[in-house]
Amino acid sequence: MATLEITAENFKETISKDGIVVLDFWAPWCGPCRQFGPIFEKVSEAHADMTFGKVNTEEQQQLAGALAITSIPTLMVFRDGVLVFREAGALPAPALENLIEQVEGLNMDEVRAEMAKQQEQA
Repeated sequence: MATLEITAENFKETISKDGIVVLDFWAPWCGPCRQFGPIFEKVSEAHADMTFGKVNTEEQQQLAGALAITSIPTLMVFRDGVLVFREAGALPAPALENLIEQVEGLNMDEVRAEMAKQQEQA
C-alpha cells in the first residue's frame, strides 16, 4: 500500500482505524526528512496490512501545532486508535522494522489498563 497524505480533515478517521497506523511528520525543506522518506516508503510496501501516512507540516501547520510537533521528522504510531509511540528523528530501516514488530507484539488490553490507571492517578 502506498503511503497516504494525512491532513487535518482525515487525521482522526485515519488514526481511529483498527490495526497499526504509522505517521511520518515531515517538511520538504528538511534534510533528515528527505533521507527518511525512502526508508518510510520501502517499509510501508513491506507491510500492506498496515496504514502508513505522511503529514506535510508546511501544509498542515494547524494539525502539527495541535499535536505539538516541534521537531521533524517525527514518527507517531497508533494501534487500534491508541498512540503507542511518538519520537522525533529519522530511523534506519532495521530500527523502523523493529519498532513495528514491538507494536505488533503489544497486548492492547494491558496498554488500555495502564492508560486507565494513569488517568485515575492524574
